[in-house]
Amino acid sequence: MAGRADGGRQRATGAGEHAGWARELLEHLRPAGRDLNRVVAWLGDTAHATVSLQDGTGRLLAGTRVPLDEVLVADVTSGRIASAALEDRGRHLRLVRVERSRPASAAVLAVARDRPFDRRVSEIVTHAAQVVELLLADHESTAAGHRLRRATSDLRLAILQLLMVEDTVSARRVAAGLWPGLLDTDTAYVYVVESSPAERDRLAEECLTATGERALVVRCPAVDGHVIVLAPRDTAGQELRSLVGRRPGVFVGGSARQGLARTATAYGQAVSALAVARFRPEKAALYAERTRPERLMDPAWLHDWTADVLSPLDSLSHHTRAELLATTRLGLEFTAVNTAKVLGVSRNTVRARMDRVESLLRTDFADLTVRAAVHLALNAQLGLAEPPPGAGTRVGAARLTDLLSGPALRTWAVDLLGRLDPDGRDLRRSLRTWIAAGGNAERAAQKLGVHAQTVREHVRSAEPVLERQLLAAGSDLYEVVLAHLAAGDLDQPVLPGTKPGHPDSPVHE
Repeated sequence: MAGRADGGRQRATGAGEHAGWARELLEHLRPAGRDLNRVVAWLGDTAHATVSLQDGTGRLLAGTRVPLDEVLVADVTSGRIASAALEDRGRHLRLVRVERSRPASAAVLAVARDRPFDRRVSEIVTHAAQVVELLLADHESTAAGHRLRRATSDLRLAILQLLMVEDTVSARRVAAGLWPGLLDTDTAYVYVVESSPAERDRLAEECLTATGERALVVRCPAVDGHVIVLAPRDTAGQELRSLVGRRPGVFVGGSARQGLARTATAYGQAVSALAVARFRPEKAALYAERTRPERLMDPAWLHDWTADVLSPLDSLSHHTRAELLATTRLGLEFTAVNTAKVLGVSRNTVRARMDRVESLLRTDFADLTVRAAVHLALNAQLGLAEPPPGAGTRVGAARLTDLLSGPALRTWAVDLLGRLDPDGRDLRRSLRTWIAAGGNAERAAQKLGVHAQTVREHVRSAEPVLERQLLAAGSDLYEVVLAHLAAGDLDQPVLPGTKPGHPDSPVHE
């Protein structure tokens, strides 16, 4: 009876030990504990052994490298044998095949001990190999999913970059394979959603869900916390506003509806609106369709002047011309570094392209009035794709002074800049001097006889009064520069007057 009782205690103890290590092993399959290295380390501690996991090429996947016979490893990983046990000069070794997603890439779990493998340790090794197999499959599935998501993300960015350089045909061709119908439209909105960089990936997924994947959602390559959304549908704006409304620290700015070829312009509008959204309780803003200076100009004269200013680029091939114009259009809105990231090229390429345009136009982009004038021409070139009535009938050269001298434009300019007059700090003088100095606070401060920080504070103070961003170069700043030119507060920029050979036309204004 005593023997039978002792045997019962031994069986109970064995079952308890089995339950203990099995429970520990299963813990490694919980979502928070899925780690190959932890499983292999646990197996080494439990079996009092050295454990390694390696693939058929000998690459160590986890654990500590164990010297193994290459022929034996090849037999196991190839499937000729499922497992092997041997003793070599006092070292006891077990090798177990671990299946992977690709048969040719099976791995081998090797366990080396100073003592022979008893039944308990052999059982632990067998079950541990099964857990390792499950974790490898989970890891490889996760890695494959990650690679697929990365490839899809890169493809979305490539489509956006094609749209940024006005190559709508190629953009549609690339999009058609994965997102049929997405770009079967002539116009779209662009939104920029902002969060912290750490939250950006999750935000991008939420934007995809919110828009039902009926929009082009791109992680901005230039600003770590931004997600760019190009949406053909009118409802996308409301979907994104609902998204940011329930998330703290998230904002959205949207453009006006633009043609696909004007995606770069729409992006600039969305960034401008985002700056406004940061100060609104609803954390969202659309680009205000306020009066634009070009809308107050004679369309025929604007068309002719634009054609004359950009005529030095007419001799280039269509592809090269479009590439230079698109890069310059973005380069005038953003820094060379950010423009390069958005376009997927180097900043030296951006600078080289802009230098080439600068050389062809025989002008100097360091002058803010020149930048504003060229920016006007580039956007008018997009907006006036078809010549308006009366275009090309004017006698003599189309001049910027003529465009800026109309009564409607002058009234707009005087009213806009007049908002600064009530401020006793003479913000208008500081802003005019800062623009004339090319946006350089130090040079403006020398002319004004004040500290450079004072100039910056004055320019910053003018921003809410004019409702435009000034310290960040872009459309808002160029509008204010044109207002100064129309009001006569700044000298006219030096630009080519007209095409070479035009009778009675000056070379420079």
